[in-house]
Formats: sequence, C-alpha cells, structure tokens
Amino acid sequence: MKSRKFPCSSKIELDIFIFPTITVRTVLDSNQGKGRETARIAGGRLLHLPPPIQSAARTRRMRLLRLRLRLPLPALLPSPNPTTKSFFSLSSCWPGVTRTSPTSHHEQMSTTSSSAAAVAEGSAARRFWIAASSREAAFATYTPFLLSLAAGSLRLDSFRHYLAQDAHFLHAFARAYEMAEECADDEDDKATITALRKAIVRELNLHSSVLQEWGVDPTKEIPPSPATTKYTDFLLATAAGKIDGGKGSDKMATPFEKTKIAAYTVGAMTPCMRLYAYLGKELGVFLKQDENHPYKKWIDTYAATDFESNALQIEELLDKLSVSLTGEELEIIGKLYQQAMRLEVEFFSAQLLEEPVVAPLSRYRDPKDKLVIFSDFDLTCTVVDSSAILAEIAILSHQKASQSGSDNVLDRTKSADLRNSWNMLSNQYMEEHEQCIQKLLPPEEAKSVDYDQLYKGLEVLSEFERQANSRVIDSGVLRGMNLDDIRKAGERLILQDGCRNFFKKIGETREKVNLDIHILSYCWCAELIRSAFSSVGCLDGVNIHSNEFTFEGSVSTGHINRKIESPLDKVEKFKIIKSDLDSITSSLSVYIGDSVGDLLCLLEADVGIVVGSSTTLQRVGKQFGVSFVPLLPGLVEKQRRLWKQEASIFKARSGVLHTVSSWSEVQAFILGNDSS
Repeated sequence: MKSRKFPCSSKIELDIFIFPTITVRTVLDSNQGKGRETARIAGGRLLHLPPPIQSAARTRRMRLLRLRLRLPLPALLPSPNPTTKSFFSLSSCWPGVTRTSPTSHHEQMSTTSSSAAAVAEGSAARRFWIAASSREAAFATYTPFLLSLAAGSLRLDSFRHYLAQDAHFLHAFARAYEMAEECADDEDDKATITALRKAIVRELNLHSSVLQEWGVDPTKEIPPSPATTKYTDFLLATAAGKIDGGKGSDKMATPFEKTKIAAYTVGAMTPCMRLYAYLGKELGVFLKQDENHPYKKWIDTYAATDFESNALQIEELLDKLSVSLTGEELEIIGKLYQQAMRLEVEFFSAQLLEEPVVAPLSRYRDPKDKLVIFSDFDLTCTVVDSSAILAEIAILSHQKASQSGSDNVLDRTKSADLRNSWNMLSNQYMEEHEQCIQKLLPPEEAKSVDYDQLYKGLEVLSEFERQANSRVIDSGVLRGMNLDDIRKAGERLILQDGCRNFFKKIGETREKVNLDIHILSYCWCAELIRSAFSSVGCLDGVNIHSNEFTFEGSVSTGHINRKIESPLDKVEKFKIIKSDLDSITSSLSVYIGDSVGDLLCLLEADVGIVVGSSTTLQRVGKQFGVSFVPLLPGLVEKQRRLWKQEASIFKARSGVLHTVSSWSEVQAFILGNDSS
C-alpha cells in the first residue's frame, strides 16, 4: 500500500478522460467573413462548440478569439492535476500522506520567471516552452559539457571548440533573422527583428574577440561539426520557406504567405533564445559558490537582464505573428519549436570533452560494472495509486454481477456496502498512518544520518502496513475481480511524464550498457504492474518484485500472496538482489522512489533519487539526519570532486538524497538524452 490523501467520492467510471480546461479558438476568414469554430481540448481531442458559443463568436467578428472555459468537475471526483491526465477518476484512494504530483523543475522555472509575467497566459511562445522544457531543457542542462562548465572543470580546449561551433551557428542565426525581416510585412515587426539581429551580431563579435585572443580563427581552423551543420541547415531551410516541401519564400505570391514564413522562422529561432536565458539562470547559481569561476563571463552573458529581455522580445514577436495563423499552422510552429529544442540538445551533446564526467551515469561507471536500477511503482512511476484502482475494480465487479443476476460465485454483499467498507478502511488508514509517523519520529533532529535508528523507527510503520493489509483482506473487498479486468486497468494506467521514455530506453540499451532494472512495489497485484509496462512497450527486461493476488480460475479470492508490504520488506529484497549481483561482479546501484516506504532503499543505494515532493518523506528523513539536495547542484558538486580526483563520488548510506521533478531529469542523469 502507498500512502496518499485524496477526497473520497461515491462513484467511479472507468475509461473516462478528465479535461479541466477547454481552449476555444475561433478563426474568421478575412475574405468571406465566415467563421471556423473548434474547441481544442488538452490532449488533442476536438469537440464541436455548442450553438450559443458559435453565435457569440460570429457576433464578435474578430480574426482570432481565444476563450478560456473552466469545465466544472463532478463534485464527487478529486480534481486532477492539470499537468497530468488519467483514465481513472478515482472514488476513494488509499489515503494518507499528502503528496504533490511531480511538476517539472523546468516548467516551474518557466511559470515563475519574468518571462511568465511578461508573456500573457495562453501565448503560443509560453505553451511551446512549457511543452519542451520538461524534457529537452533537462536533457540540455545535464549534458556532460554543461555540467563540466557549471563545475568550472571544463578544459579550455573544449570551451574554445564550443565557441567556434557557436560562432558558426550564430552566423546562420543572424542570416535567418535577415530572411525573416524580408518576409515580415509590418514595420514594427521588421524593427524588432532588426534589433534582435543586432544583438546576435554583438554576441558573435564577443565570441570572435575571445577566440582571436587565443589566436584562433573559427571560420578557418575549426570547421562546423555535423551537429552544428544539421542545426544551421534546419534554420536556413525554415527561413527559406522549405517546410514540408514548401516552395520557398522567394516564390510566395502574397504578403500573408511571406508573413507566415516569418512566423515559422521566428518559431524555429525562439527556443535558442529562451533556452540560453534559462541556462543562464540555472548556471548563475554556481557563480555564487565560486567567485573565480573560469566561465563567469559566459554565464553572466546569458543570465543578464538584457538577454532575458531579448528572449521576451522574440517570444512576444512570435505571439504577434501567430495571431492570424490557423490551428494547423500553429501546429507546424509547435513542431519547428520542438525540432529546434532537440537540435539544441544535440548541439550541446556533440561538444568535445576530454575530462571524465559524472553524467550520464552509464558513461561514468566502469563498463565492467553492472549498473543496477531499482524503482518504486505507485506514484513514482504512476499518476495514481494502484490500491484504489484494484479496490474499485472489485466494487464494480460486484455491481456488474449483481445487475446481471449471475453473482452466484461472488459474495452477495451489495456494492454500496462494499464501497462503504472501503471508505471506512481508507479513513482509518489515513488517521492511523499520521499517528504512526508521529510515533516513529525522534524528539530531536539528528545532525547526521542515523540509519540504525531510522530502521528501528520504520519497524513501527512496517507493522502498521501489515495490519492495514490484513484488515483489507479480512473485509473481502478484494474478492471477485476478473484477471482480464485487472490487466485492462493496468493497460490504462497513466505513467508519469518521461517515465515511459526512460523505461523504453532502458529496454533498448540494457544489454549494451550492462544494466539491470528492478521494480520493488507494495502493489497488491504484480499483474497490474506487468500490464502497465507491457502496454507501453517497456516490459522487456524489467524484473518485478511485488505481491500477487490468489485466483480461483480467473477470479480473485480476496487473498494476497504477501511478499513486499513494508519498508523493511523492500530494503531486505533490495539487499538480497544487490548481494547476489555483487557475488558475481561489482555494481553501482540507483534507487528511485517517492515516499517514506522507500527511504531505507534510497539510503542503501549508491544513488538515491526522490521523485516529486512528498512532505512526509522529507519530514521523516530530515528528522533522522537525511539531506535532500536537488539533482543538478548535487551533480555539479560531484563533478568538482571528480575533477579533484576525490574517491567515492557515489556512496551508499551517505545520508544525501537527490530530488528531481521529472523523469526526464532521471533519464538525462542515468542514460543521457535520446541522441546519446
């Protein structure tokens, strides 16, 4: 069981998407004066607008009208996190500790930075950045080049090569601005593009002066790399209108067509500006730790308010140029934006690097050593907790059997009574879990990690979890589920953003990088986990260690084959797996979790990674002397230690756990980006 607090409700329906927000866009044809109305719903589904909205839209006679409609959620359903989506609208979950759903650190940055204040809600530029920031921005930040630069350990030869590549890129960037200026039909837009182009020229001159001080002519001595050429070719092709077989800006017949090309070009250029402004702020933190940082001037350039202003300026220009575009044309810009972000990641990944690096971890560790990854499942990998899903399937199974009149095999308990029993169990768990947490906390905060005392404290929680499971089994709530229904529920489970990509890449590279992956879970039914991973093509090579339902035929008996149901069970299984591997070969272990139940495993691993922001986990951990450090600054510090040739960069029971806000950070650290 995994602790989680949710409001209880009295009804659930499977196979329901919940969309809290609908964006209505009305585009009026300037020639015919007639409107095309569609309702865009998060996730891409389209609904027809009701007649009153159609009428109001036509009355406004605007070229583009954006409305924000708040859809009222059923009062009995928990409000979903707008950054996540689920096939399930849960009635009652196994409640307990309140946990914040993981929101990307980079998304938080984008919504709290000055750009979020300046760019109006609903702007195209902001939407594109949010879509890209949780993934590509993380991949860029965790590249070996930028980690070494942030740590100050990057060798000058590597930085010189980077500046030369960037100079090649900036020449093309400035040319793309010129081409966009030629296509723009508004004088204010032309003036904005001119100002942005001049800023790039100043940046290019700065690069050239630094290189000339080193006696290097970048255009002659250091040719563009394949990654640089790929990026510049993309930019110039876009600026020339060669998009999806387009005919080129020189053959465009109308000013509107040329303006569209200007919008496409700006859409392809904006990611570079926003990403560098973001990186400047992220890396600027490390200047405070080292007043003599060797790359202070470079970091200061992109952390400066002037560069942020330029990034805002091009975002505002993108929004202005996007106003007259159709939905299909906006989708093209979105694709160009994403492509540019991927090319940025490839650009940073391609930079020459001679020194050893701490990331990706698969490159850092000795290739002969086994890389062993352990992960929790509920709320670490998933958006919702499996215990509530399984209980709901059982309740609906009783209801379905009762309605069909064929419940001779099932207990004849009415579904309403069964639901009441589950709600009572949930409420009891929630109340007693908090009491248990309070009981295990020491009176004073430890100054350093006290693993033995923590272990003893979690013995209390382990006994509580076992008793809670026994109450559920005795209640008969879990009796009567069909195995096919469980598998279908697993197929519909939504994994956290980035989790699917991480496990898919694990499957693709597992043998090449000498890697094992294990899931350690309290989940009552391992078949649910298998179905969840299988449905997204991630099951290959994943070792699942969890509990199992017992079945008569294909129907659950209500009993559980109890294998892992407490923090102590988890850590003992972790130790057995690790010991068996170490008897064969040396290994480096990573554990990924989100709750107090994962705390012992997180500390036993060489690297412990906490997904999300469980306040209870941090409260318990800190009281026993555990430190929680965001992954990026933690890796930068380890990179400095590696540069100084210190031993034991990653060490079990160090008392330090690293926090992340997305699985993209986990992938960037362990495996590298998709092009790695």
